[in-house]
Amino acid sequence: MDTTSGSTVALSHGLAGYVHAVAEAVGVPAEGTSFEVSDTVTAYVALTPRLSGRPGRDLMLVWSEHSGWAIAVETRPTESSEVLAHLGGIAPVPPPQVVANFVEEVVAGRWTDQARPAFARNREGLTDLVSSYLEATSE
Repeated sequence: MDTTSGSTVALSHGLAGYVHAVAEAVGVPAEGTSFEVSDTVTAYVALTPRLSGRPGRDLMLVWSEHSGWAIAVETRPTESSEVLAHLGGIAPVPPPQVVANFVEEVVAGRWTDQARPAFARNREGLTDLVSSYLEATSE
């Protein structure tokens, strides 16, 4: 048996559950999310609130295994995304309610940006962190 492929499947299912739990906490349906497990593990949640200083621009909540959660302004395909705030912290997978509070604070203009965190690549550890969310995908 190829344990790498089994690990990738476990990571994918756990990440799906985690991203959906975060989306639910921020009030976004699962259809407004995406994630990818490839050379990097990333996720995306479309946010419905907008910032008063950026009318006409949607916000997105983005996550990577290397830098955790950040809020960015949706840009045109030819533009680089504009990151407005990083959640920071000591773990790449904070509880969904912590992420929801982060979104609320940024949208309300009360967030003091933290430096972009840097997490070491640890797929086994990441799989363990999201494994408690596996249940959310086994319907």
